[in-house]
Amino acid sequence: MRIARFSIDGNVAFGAVEEDGTGGTAAGLVLDIIKGIPYNDFELSGTKVPLSKVRLLPPVLPNKVVGIGRNYAAHAAELGNEVPEKPVVFLKPTTSVIGSGDGVEYPSFSSDLHYEAELAVVIGRMCREVPRERVKDVIFGFTCANDVTARDAQRSENQWARAKGFDTSCPLGPWVETSIDLAAVSDGLAVQCTVNGEQRQLGSTRDMIRSVEDLVVHITEAMTLLPGDVIITGTPAGVGPLSVGDEVAVTIEGIGTLTNKVIKRG
Repeated sequence: MRIARFSIDGNVAFGAVEEDGTGGTAAGLVLDIIKGIPYNDFELSGTKVPLSKVRLLPPVLPNKVVGIGRNYAAHAAELGNEVPEKPVVFLKPTTSVIGSGDGVEYPSFSSDLHYEAELAVVIGRMCREVPRERVKDVIFGFTCANDVTARDAQRSENQWARAKGFDTSCPLGPWVETSIDLAAVSDGLAVQCTVNGEQRQLGSTRDMIRSVEDLVVHITEAMTLLPGDVIITGTPAGVGPLSVGDEVAVTIEGIGTLTNKVIKRG
């Protein structure tokens, strides 16, 4: 099931994304409004609105976004880095999160903004010190992410907080796909990024150095994850610069496409 969060006529709701029988294009999708919170047991209301009539919001409102750096060997190499012995973990604040269709504001302190297409894991229940065999039980689903990075700030500052945590630096969406399992991620989901329609990244989740299970175990040894928290799992090779006016799209097999335009901050 695909779960979206959206606004219509000033109201915010969650809905299940369904086809209306006209072919599955955006024009042929509807949202069946959910009763309750999707992390718990919920019912579909039967009240449906066309996807074309709503504004998609970030599919979740995370308490925190936990990022993983250098989780694809080819990406580490393209930036001149070694594969780390342990996962590189960083945090992106809630103020960095935007939805599909929202603008990525080019930060005033950077002149080298990069896209990073990533698979995002959405947590479905409060968890701490999760054993590997229980990881599947704490995952709500998966979505697309763009870990937008001020590369020059990342190079010059010892911490990545400003480089990866500035406002609008974490597009998520367009919705959460709950039917993908961990075996499918291990087998490999295609991860693609285009800029103005030109392909820049094409990788597979099978090439992640640390699996989703490894990451959840590692992270929850240190911190409690809450429903709606997000783990972004690293990016394949092919990262590169963005300019004001560029349209960047992240597509992940079996999930959908997250699209954002880079705008001038102001």
